[in-house]
Amino acid sequence: MYRTSVSLAALAMLASTAGAAQAEIQVGVVTAVTGSMASFGEQMRSGVEAAAKEINAKGGINGEEIGVKVYDDACDPKQGVSAANQIVNDGIRFVIGHMCTGPSVPASDVYSEEGIVMISPTATAPVLTERGLDNVFRVAGRDDQQGQVAADHIAAQIQNPKVAIIHDKQAYGSGLADATAKRLAEKGIQPVMTGSVNPGESDFSALVTKMKSEGVNTVYFGGYHAEAGQIVRQMGNAGMDAVLVAGDGLSNPDFWAITGESGAGTLFTFSPDPTANPTAAPVIEQLRADGIDPAFFTLYSYAALQVLAQGIEAAGEPEPDAVADALREGTFDTVIGPLDFDDKGDLTEPAYVMYSWQDGKYGQVSAR
Repeated sequence: MYRTSVSLAALAMLASTAGAAQAEIQVGVVTAVTGSMASFGEQMRSGVEAAAKEINAKGGINGEEIGVKVYDDACDPKQGVSAANQIVNDGIRFVIGHMCTGPSVPASDVYSEEGIVMISPTATAPVLTERGLDNVFRVAGRDDQQGQVAADHIAAQIQNPKVAIIHDKQAYGSGLADATAKRLAEKGIQPVMTGSVNPGESDFSALVTKMKSEGVNTVYFGGYHAEAGQIVRQMGNAGMDAVLVAGDGLSNPDFWAITGESGAGTLFTFSPDPTANPTAAPVIEQLRADGIDPAFFTLYSYAALQVLAQGIEAAGEPEPDAVADALREGTFDTVIGPLDFDDKGDLTEPAYVMYSWQDGKYGQVSAR
């Protein structure tokens, strides 16, 4: 019989190597690596990886480094579930993601069954945290909060609003549209028309013609920048004098690339500018030094990993149940400010403000 002898020194080396492998906390990052939302996905990936680099440079979490593995869901629900199942197969117990609402909800069911902690930097659908899951958190606000801010602005700032409520049939867009319509109704404003479009659609001439014939002067659009940009551009080409109002999906710089000057005055709700937070200055400086744009999704994703790291540290071990308890009990210092969570996993003090596109950039709108 052939035997292999192993020296004590070799055994010691193997044990050391195994210990080193175990001394890394693996975090899955699920975002849009491909597809129409890939530019946002790149912001998210950059933010998490930059935060991991900073945390590891300071000694990691209780002496263990963070390892980041990126998964692509293309903002698609089916791909989101596939990515979630791959995370389960890979033995990863902590997730930053998903970026989009559509895949976040079904993927969170997978994580709940497997006891995996999920923190989304950007998913905003109320249903994500309304199902009693004790492992789901987010550092963004909710669509019903965005809808309230949008509707309040329309009611207060637009004279005699004749509103069309349009959405893209997806979870994020329809949720925003429903929340805005509900708040407008509370203020006595009923839409003069409602409608929907298909994701990826580019010819909105029939929609624009109908809105123009109905005398629409305000379009609330639930959806993303690509379709919104085309609608705005085609409204301008048709001589339609109306403002489009939307949610944070319009914070993508590609919006202006689609609209050009016709996008001027387009409004959207988004979180307060995190770059205005003085405590964020060192992080922003380092990101820029590393060639990373400190965009909103970058900083919110950076904050999500900061929250997770502090939660693991507070729990004393990378054990998901203990970490989830710690996340609900603590307050966490992040690049976007101090954050804490309610029992649902939502922020206790979320905020949204209104932004306007002008000259290829967007800025916060001052209340009049």
